[in-house]
Amino acid sequence: MKLVRYGPRGREKPGLIDANGTLRDLSRHVAGIGWSEISAAGQRRLRALNPQSLPIVRGKPRLGVPFTGISKIVGIGLNYRAHALEANMPIPAEPVMFMKATTSITGPNDPILMPIGSSKLDWEAELGIVIGRETRHVAESRALERVAGYCLFHDVTERAFQLERGGQWDKGKSSDSFSPIGPWLVSRDEIADPQQLRVWLDVNGERMQDSTTADMIFSCKGIVSYVSRFMTLLPGDVICTGTPQGVGMGRGRFLKIGDQVRLGIDGLGEQAQTVTPTRLRP
Repeated sequence: MKLVRYGPRGREKPGLIDANGTLRDLSRHVAGIGWSEISAAGQRRLRALNPQSLPIVRGKPRLGVPFTGISKIVGIGLNYRAHALEANMPIPAEPVMFMKATTSITGPNDPILMPIGSSKLDWEAELGIVIGRETRHVAESRALERVAGYCLFHDVTERAFQLERGGQWDKGKSSDSFSPIGPWLVSRDEIADPQQLRVWLDVNGERMQDSTTADMIFSCKGIVSYVSRFMTLLPGDVICTGTPQGVGMGRGRFLKIGDQVRLGIDGLGEQAQTVTPTRLRP
């Protein structure tokens, strides 16, 4: 099942993508896609609907973040072997954790806003894990049972803010628009093995990242278990699981105003963004 939210920012409606890739309206059945809908019981109720009975959404509406209720975003750094090597950093013995502000969340095709003072704006295509039920101290063997589904996540990063402004990763990860999520929340049952997904990203049509989640140092189930030892995970929380090699920092090039970014993951859809300047409001 592929769940979506579509429409103008702040007025998104709930929907789903049927087996033919058609967007269907769910608003007669649910008010939104939130904690209740992504729970196991909520997903069972939605699966009981006949997608062909739902109204087709005409045109190409804006897609928003596919679910609401995100209390936190937990990032995992240096989680691909080849990426750690290109960053000239040692393979971590334990997952490297950081947080991203929820104010950085944006739709999958909304613009990337270049922050004022930015000089090293970078791209990072990632697999996102979406938590489906309250989770703490879960065993690795049971960790994926706590997952509602998966999504495509773009961990946009300002490297100068991250690495040259006092060593705090969060400040390079949390600017407005730095967390595009979607286009869909794909239920766990549709992803047979989250460690066998192709991840790719293009800048202006040039392939920059092309790898698979098999190169992860710490698996999805290992990450969920590990993070749950240090904080309670709530429904809707997102864990972004790291990025493969090919980021701008490793290539010595960074995003500029007007650049076009496309990225995707097998079964999770694609995103497309344009880099635009931030304009301060009075």
